Formats: sequence, structure tokens, C-alpha cells
Amino acid sequence: MYKPIEGKELPYRAIITGTGSYVPQKTLTNEDLAELVDTSDEWITSRTGIKSRHICTDEESTALLATNAARQAIERAGIDPKELDLILVGTVTPEMIFPSTACFVQHELGATHAWGYDISAACSGFVYSLATAQQFIETGLIKRALVIGADTLSKITDWTDRASAILFGDGAGAVVLEQYEGKDRGILYNTMGADGSAWQSLNCQAYGSRHPVGRELESPSMKYISIQGRDIYQQAVRMIVESVHKCLDACHLKADDVKMLVSHQMNARIIESAAKRLHLPDEKIFVNIQEYGNTSAASIPIALNECIEAGKVGQGDLVIFVAFGGGLTWGANVIRL
Repeated sequence: MYKPIEGKELPYRAIITGTGSYVPQKTLTNEDLAELVDTSDEWITSRTGIKSRHICTDEESTALLATNAARQAIERAGIDPKELDLILVGTVTPEMIFPSTACFVQHELGATHAWGYDISAACSGFVYSLATAQQFIETGLIKRALVIGADTLSKITDWTDRASAILFGDGAGAVVLEQYEGKDRGILYNTMGADGSAWQSLNCQAYGSRHPVGRELESPSMKYISIQGRDIYQQAVRMIVESVHKCLDACHLKADDVKMLVSHQMNARIIESAAKRLHLPDEKIFVNIQEYGNTSAASIPIALNECIEAGKVGQGDLVIFVAFGGGLTWGANVIRL
């Protein structure tokens, strides 16, 4: 079941020893949104399942959210920040173009022995980052990694565009991964995918090298999130289902073996449709989008932290993380907590 490299078992596994999350205090309810765009609580809830979302103030940033989530995860792991070897941050709303958000987090934590970088995979950023950190740990290059998903999508949302304004919120989630010599816990399997040909379905075009600062944009909307909802809905359901099936087949598991499916919280209707096709009952699907909206790379680690705090999952349980996002990107991790 555990075949990370050409069927050869490595001496170490990467286990989650601490989780944490952080969201801004400021909230934006559906009723609040109805004062900004032509919408209503009933319209938003029926289509997305979202009731509210947390929004950064002007003074709050991605690194601030990421650092606060990281502190909680580090405390629960019972380690000193100086024991960290690596910091990975999945984000598409970095602190700056450069340095990386990971460097800001490293400084704020005092993790003076850690190196790090950001991974840009949109809503799949956390599952990509988790799989990446796993490789460093399993091959023995490092012993401890901090893996964070953090995004402040409110800062690139057009609040006059109903299609996108209703969806997004801000937040951060983090896990500490540590080297483990046992066989009863750890990341068992990963599957990742991408399709750059469909980038127009979900994107934010400015300001990168194609549309740099200083050059007039064809449309002011290019600096905001653009989403083709129907295309994303259909592709997300399909790729979530395919990714989970791939995980189950590769690990010789049945749906009954899974304690919880922790999906990226992009839209409650997408999660419900995928769960139905996977024949997973409600108690095996964790949904918290009603409170947070779509927080991109942060959504899975926030959901995992809530699952653990609520006692829905614990050590020894088998969980699957699955995500789909801009790129297009998608991926899943199978983990024995």
C-alpha cells in the first residue's frame, strides 16, 4: 500500500503532529453583500452554501494570517520554531512579489534554522505543498516542516462583480510535519494534476510579466479574480471524484475505510455532488464553507483543524484531502493521522 518511489519503502514517514488556523475577525455576511451587489442571502446560500466570510482589514496581510496559524500548529506540535527545517506556504496572494511569504513567516516565528518558499497552485496549494514537504522528510533531508495554506482573496476580489464577490474569504491554516520511523501513521499517497490549457476558467491576470505594472490594462477587471462558474463547477466535480478514486485504488481502500474526506471548500454544491458520486455519507464529508467562503489554499488546513478540534477525526484515522483550483490544478493526499 505504501509505495512512494518505484515500490521501494523508505525508512521514514511524514506525520502531522500539530494543526492550527487563523482568520480575520471582520466578517462579511450575505446580507452585507446584498448592499454591495444585486444579490440576497437566499440566492447565495442556495447556489454556494456560503452564509458569511472573514475579510482582512487594510492592515492585515497574508503573512500575518499565516504566522498566526503557524504559531498554533507549532504550539500543538510541542516544538520550538528553531527546530523547523523547512517552511512552505501555498498561496496566490503572497505578501509581496518577492521575498516569499515563507521568508516573512520564518522571520516572525524566529525559525532561524528553516529555509522556505511559496508554492503557487491556487486552491490546490496546500495539497501540493504537503506532498512536496513529504518528499524532503521521507528522503531524510529534513526532520520537520511547517506547511501553510494562506490566502487573502478579498484583496483581489471585485466587490461589484456578483459572480466572484459572493465566493471568497480570507484565512490561513497550518500543519507541522515531522519525521517518523513507524509504519502506522503518515502520508500514504499523493496524486496531482494540472491543465494549463484551461487557465481562463479561473485566473487573475495582472500584475505579472504578461501584464506588468506600468502598462495600461485592456480592462481594469484584469487585476481581479475572474471565474467561469459553470466550467469550474463541472470540472471540479469530475476531478475531485477522479482524484479520490485514484487514491482509493492506489491504496487498496474502500470508501468505508475513510474516516473523513476533507475537500477544498470551493462551493458546497460541488462538494455535495462529488460526495454523492463517491457514495460517501454526510458524516464522512466535512463542510465549513458556510462560515468562511472559499479561502483557496487555506480551506483544507482550516477544515482539518476544525475536524480535530471537534473530535471528528483523531490519531489513527484515515483522511483524504482533495482540492481543485486555478491553473487548472488538482490533487489529493491520503493520510493516516
